[in-house]
Amino acid sequence: MTKTALTGARVFDGTVFYENAAVLLSDGCFEAIVPAADVPGVNITDLGGGILCPGFVDVQVNGGGGVLFNDQPDRTALQTMAAAHASLGATRILPTLITDTREKVEAAIEAVDEACRQGMRGIAGLHLEGPHLDPVKRGAHDRDLIRPMDADDLALLCDAAGRLPSLLITVAPESVSPDQIAALSGAGARVSLGHSNCACAMAEQAFAAGASMATHLFNAMSQLNSREPGLVGAVLSNQQVTCGLIADLIHVHPATLTAALRAKGQGAFLVSDAMSPAGTDVESFDLMGRQVLRRNGQLTLTDGTLAGADLDLPTAVRNVVGLGFDLADALSMATSRPAKTIGREDLGCFAKGQKFEAVHLSDGLTLKKVWVGA
Repeated sequence: MTKTALTGARVFDGTVFYENAAVLLSDGCFEAIVPAADVPGVNITDLGGGILCPGFVDVQVNGGGGVLFNDQPDRTALQTMAAAHASLGATRILPTLITDTREKVEAAIEAVDEACRQGMRGIAGLHLEGPHLDPVKRGAHDRDLIRPMDADDLALLCDAAGRLPSLLITVAPESVSPDQIAALSGAGARVSLGHSNCACAMAEQAFAAGASMATHLFNAMSQLNSREPGLVGAVLSNQQVTCGLIADLIHVHPATLTAALRAKGQGAFLVSDAMSPAGTDVESFDLMGRQVLRRNGQLTLTDGTLAGADLDLPTAVRNVVGLGFDLADALSMATSRPAKTIGREDLGCFAKGQKFEAVHLSDGLTLKKVWVGA
C-alpha cells in the first residue's frame, strides 16, 4: 500500500477551506484531511502554495479536444472530450447534445450508457439540451430540428433516466407539458428550463411540476421586466431552483452576473458551455453546417449569434472572484454545487476511499496540476 501526503497548499473540500492542512492518499484514493503538523511517516509532496480542491464538475459541455458531441456521439468522442476538459480542470463532465434528431439522441444515450457502465473516467452522465425548446429562443440551435415532446420522446427519456448515473434535460415549457415534466422528474431526470420565451406563470407551473433548474440563466430566455418577470424572474424569485451561469463576462454583463449571484446564493453554479475548440488552438469549426468563429474570447456564428463559449471553469472562477465574491463560494460553484444539482453528491468533494480527483490552483487561480482519479 502506497501512502502519500500532499502538503503546502490551502485545502478546499468543496465547501470549506482547511488552513495548514495536508491531504492523505492511499493507493491513489482520498483518505483524509489532517493538520499538516500531524502528517504520519509517508511520502510527502510539497505543492509549494496555492489551493488544492476537488476536480471541477461541468454540466454543460458540448465538445472539446476538436470534437463536437453532436457530430460524433460515440465512445471515442467521449474519451476525447473527457481528456480535453480534464486538462482544463473539469475532471467530471456532462457531455451535452444540443438540438438534433431522435436518432442522434438515442446514439448519445447509448454512448454515455456504455461509457459509464465500462467505468470511463470523467463522464458523469448526459445533458440533452433540446430538441424540445422554443424556436423563438433557439440561439444557435437548428430551428428545423426543434419540436414538441411526444409520447415516444418521453418513453425514451424516462428509460434513459433509469439507466444513466445522471440525466439532465433542458426543455422549454412551451414544448413540454407539466405532466411530461412530472414524468421525467419522477423517472429520475433533472429537468432544467431554457431556450424559452415563456411567461413567469408558465415557468412557475413547470417548476411546480418538477423542473428544478435553469440552463445558462439570462441567455436564450424571456427576461425580467417590471410587470412580466419572464423565465429569469421566475428563477431569481424561487430559492428552490438552481441555475447555471456562463461567467465569461460576455454572455452575461458583470453587473447582471453580480446581481444574479447575490440573488441566488447557494443556488448558482458555473458552466463552461464549451464547444469543440476547448483544449485546442482551433480558430473556427462547423456547427451542423454553419461556421463558428473563435475570436476575442468568444464563439459566434457568422451573423454574430453566440454559439457556446470559449471558457473553462478556472477562468470562470477567477471572473467570479474578480467581481468581489468569496473564494470559497466561487470554488463551490465549480465543484459541490453543480454536482449536487445533478444528483451526484459523490462528486465535487473529497470522499474517503474514492479515487482522487483534484486540481491544484495557483494563488492567482490558474491551473497548475490535475489528478483525474486514474
